[in-house]
Amino acid sequence: MVHNVDRPAQPAAVRQATLTVDGLPAWLGQTFDKVIAYLKSHDAYPVGPPFARYFKRPDGLFEVSAGFPVRVPPEGDGDVQAMTLPAGPAATTMHYGPYNEMVPGYQAIDGWIAAQNMAPFGAPWEIYLSDPGTQPDPASWRTQIVQPYRAAPSPT
Repeated sequence: MVHNVDRPAQPAAVRQATLTVDGLPAWLGQTFDKVIAYLKSHDAYPVGPPFARYFKRPDGLFEVSAGFPVRVPPEGDGDVQAMTLPAGPAATTMHYGPYNEMVPGYQAIDGWIAAQNMAPFGAPWEIYLSDPGTQPDPASWRTQIVQPYRAAPSPT
């Protein structure tokens, strides 16, 4: 089921990389650990679960920003940087199960956005509500998919 939400802008502390799909799992695990260590060393803490925002490039690689929402954007140190998840309308759905089976969730969001005569706006992101380290059964994993949208361009 797809839901419409109006999201506030959300400051975040992230790491960024350009990766293949196969490179994502190991990099994400390292990234979440490094961002947490950075925040702790600066007396800051996440205000929500980890996320990753994906922009698929034409060459099949992904530009990824991953980390945690925070109250105040960090100054960064070159490896960990500040970013802001955008404010505005977004379509969201919950995926239950392994990460490699999320395509139907993205398809549901795309269909919902199109049915509203809207268009995706910017890259989607995933909010990881389960920790594979403490929940090793992929069937128990929960991931929220978020896709900002806006009015579709008028045909000319």
